[in-house]
Amino acid sequence: MDRQLTLMVVHAHPDDECLSTGGILARYTEEGIRTVLVTCTNGEQGDDQGGVKPGEAGHDAAAVAERRLAELRESVAHLGLDHLELLGYRDSGMEGWDANAHPDAFANVPVETAAARLAALMEHYRPQVVVTYDETGGGGYGHPDHVQAHRITVAAVESTGIPDKFYYTAIPRAAIKQMFETMREHGIDLGDFTPSDDFGTPDERVSGIVDVSPYVERKLKALQAHESQGENIFLFRMPEEAQQQAFSHEAFERVLCKVDAPDREEDLFAGLRDA
Repeated sequence: MDRQLTLMVVHAHPDDECLSTGGILARYTEEGIRTVLVTCTNGEQGDDQGGVKPGEAGHDAAAVAERRLAELRESVAHLGLDHLELLGYRDSGMEGWDANAHPDAFANVPVETAAARLAALMEHYRPQVVVTYDETGGGGYGHPDHVQAHRITVAAVESTGIPDKFYYTAIPRAAIKQMFETMREHGIDLGDFTPSDDFGTPDERVSGIVDVSPYVERKLKALQAHESQGENIFLFRMPEEAQQQAFSHEAFERVLCKVDAPDREEDLFAGLRDA
């Protein structure tokens, strides 16, 4: 393929694409930049119909995967993406779940094996900008599949040398604090949950904040497409003001830059548009 401006985003599960990168995917597609979403697993460890959890009677992993992949395609349509690539690995489940031990679980696949497949996609699309999670799986999330997605993306970036810029998604601690304050002001019951001081990305590591406010409605529609997992998406229970606050900007930590770009960015393609 030619070297047209291209963004590649690597996520672990169907629905992960919405919150931290749905805005940039929609924005850059609209700007004429080629957008590629790579989803590593099929989401088998999600909720089944009626909210049946993995491990409970009646949970059909294959049916869950089929449903979640259909929802993913609907989400992609709302965001307007150019390309969706599925690696097709088995969802490993949350840390400590029995599913972690399945030999085919994504987290158990040798990094070099999965990284080689991702590297082949990088060779094909030749993205200037690549985005995935940090080493904690995204602000301290720690999900085995998120951590594995980080590992294989780092390996593919290093082995191919193709991307000019490489970013981790970021959840700024200051933004988390503000969001939870807003939720409490609106009387939303958070139970006993209070984010710890080390939850999220240290503010000093955040190098880019992209304004995606014109795309909030698309992000919401994309997220709503994943209705089978709606019980797990607390943002749906937030008032509109808090949703706008949470969805209107996306933050990133830049870990590789081969071009002349500012230390603090508002555009992940800064330094590349005129190259």
